[in-house]
Amino acid sequence: MPYVVLVTGASSGFGALTARALADAGHTVYAGIRQTAGRNAPAVAEARAYSEEHAVRLRTVELDVSAQPSVDAAVRTVTAEAGRIDVVIHNAGHMVLGPTESFTPEQLAEIYDTNVLSTQRVNRAVLPQMRERRDGLLVWVGSTSTFGGTPPYLGPYFGAKAAMDHLAKSYAVELSRYGVDTAVVIPGAFTSGTNHFAHAMQPQDTATAEAYDELYAGLMDEVGKRLAALAPPDADVAEVARAIVRIVDTPKGSRPFRTTIDPSDDGSESVSDVADRVRTDFYARIGLSDLLTTRTDA
Repeated sequence: MPYVVLVTGASSGFGALTARALADAGHTVYAGIRQTAGRNAPAVAEARAYSEEHAVRLRTVELDVSAQPSVDAAVRTVTAEAGRIDVVIHNAGHMVLGPTESFTPEQLAEIYDTNVLSTQRVNRAVLPQMRERRDGLLVWVGSTSTFGGTPPYLGPYFGAKAAMDHLAKSYAVELSRYGVDTAVVIPGAFTSGTNHFAHAMQPQDTATAEAYDELYAGLMDEVGKRLAALAPPDADVAEVARAIVRIVDTPKGSRPFRTTIDPSDDGSESVSDVADRVRTDFYARIGLSDLLTTRTDA
């Protein structure tokens, strides 16, 4: 069944790949991109060219997840054109690189805004129609750092991704009786095929960052290199997009809650399996196991 899909943060990386893969699978896809008439105009042109070349329904929509008016306008635009939104891919995110102490509180707030609060803005705009229809799917693109390895100099990003994971778990049970599905996709450290490190936020407190060089000189550069060295040569960032397509195409109520794509195997999947089992056992103990399964008769 073809769906109408909104992908946030779709100018490049996982977002752009996912938008194209879903369009190839026959869905109507809106790639949410900010500054479509400015610095991301080339990404808009590339999406249009892809749509025309492959004869797929891939469109772009102005979407700045940090601004509620932009989010609301994007949801209105998609709904007016396509009639509804069936699936939201929460992909927008921003990386950081540097000693945690050297980021200002305002920078941490910005990281949490992009990686966490943005999902709340989008949900508040789109969930009313999903709840009314008793149907829909939220796909949250997380990080293996939530349960797996956490190399240094990425602290604010890791904290934000962990917060998003907990938000997704709460939404999952609060939406299950409305027939709205939840899936969490957990990519590992793909250091090629994305712009995560190239566009990473740098510390504003450069004096503190430089002070860390006394004992950690060169560590910032080493982090990226060491992560890249963990990945096998055949690691394909497009596998994340393919996994999302499989989830979207799986019938409601049968979709896996968590899917890990981690060629580096940093231990995330092993720990998350335990965490999700504890969650399942807890809901059984409090007599609310039904909340862990999306209603298909709503």
